[in-house]
Amino acid sequence: MTTTPVPGGCPAHTATTPVPLGGPAVHTEPQALYRTMRHSYGPVVPVELPGGFPAWLIVGYRELHQVAGDGELFPRDVGLWNQWERIPEDWPLLPMVGRPMPSIYFTAGAEHRRHSEMVVPALEAADPFEIREHCEQLADRLVDGICARGTADLVAEFAEPLPVLVLARLVGFPDAEGADIARVLKDLADGGPGAQEAYGRFGEHMRLLVTAKRETPGDDVTSRMLADPESFTDEEYALDLMAITAAGHLTTADWISNSLRLMLTEDQFADSLAGGHRSIGDAMNEVLWEESPTQILAGRWAVRDTQLGGRTIRAGDMLLLGLGAANTDPLIRQEMAVGGAVRHAGNGAHLAFSYGEYRCPFPAQEIAETIARTAIEVILDRLPDLELAVPAQDLVRRPSAFLRGMNALPVRFAPVQTTGAQL
Repeated sequence: MTTTPVPGGCPAHTATTPVPLGGPAVHTEPQALYRTMRHSYGPVVPVELPGGFPAWLIVGYRELHQVAGDGELFPRDVGLWNQWERIPEDWPLLPMVGRPMPSIYFTAGAEHRRHSEMVVPALEAADPFEIREHCEQLADRLVDGICARGTADLVAEFAEPLPVLVLARLVGFPDAEGADIARVLKDLADGGPGAQEAYGRFGEHMRLLVTAKRETPGDDVTSRMLADPESFTDEEYALDLMAITAAGHLTTADWISNSLRLMLTEDQFADSLAGGHRSIGDAMNEVLWEESPTQILAGRWAVRDTQLGGRTIRAGDMLLLGLGAANTDPLIRQEMAVGGAVRHAGNGAHLAFSYGEYRCPFPAQEIAETIARTAIEVILDRLPDLELAVPAQDLVRRPSAFLRGMNALPVRFAPVQTTGAQL
């Protein structure tokens, strides 16, 4: 990877030393770090991944739009990466970055479209009323597990388990397997030493599901994928199911917990906690702009040498999509400003779901929004006097540069009776 000064403009935009993509600043105050990066490097920043591997982090909204919208020059084809000969088999980020494999997430061009044409209709056919019913039922069961105590950790006991329990039902798993899949996905997303082992367990769950649904189809995503007239291998089905579930789990969990944190700490959303739900959608949209659950998305790879944001990008270089940084780019904020203030209400121009051919499919976005909104509505209905059990400044973020979420969200409330449902 070669770095070059940004031509013209601010002299500060000549820094070429890669920024380590890790450490407390990334976890605690990413927006402050993005501002420093933008000032010193411009919209395309040379960064160093754990292990010393180079990449480019795109922090400019327009530059990210350009890369995500040009699937021919910047495909999501991990096989192009010019660092493969240096990557060890036990690299912790390997499950997140991926390796060449036949799935919707790690294929490009015509092969990606082939997988999309099978996966997207299978998601789209899910009944939205049924999804909401699943969400309400499972959310009620989770609240039943905490409501008599008067205290809870809304991350571990509500926001994290709920999305995967719903997704497990949608793809065809029995409820009993949802909890283990949730643990597997958390180990996988944290990118720690257990990530590789978690990836293996995750794959085994999906392979067994494909086998089961071949024998006994049902009204679920897996059965609809298997019924598609296009021919796929069992490995491809399993990999696509892994992509669907992994992409939708922790990001949705963080959307729930980040929205609840906002409502519990910001006065402008306090009416949601007082029984008026008008601002739930506003809080959820604010999170997508300001605290996007996916802060950095890996990745795109350059097909050939090119220029981007004044930088020389070499063929095979990795580009990381800085979704959280791009959403707070001052250039786009100036365009959004009304009366000196940035207005997010009703504004869906954020990049929280990425953009272009490889963005999160629209049916998946709708499922995530249904899960998140229903989760928040249920817990506010059941626990209307919810409040933080610790000072807001004591809340600790998950140590990840890629995902923006909290380790815990401790709350207290007046104990109430359960509904009698069992999980």
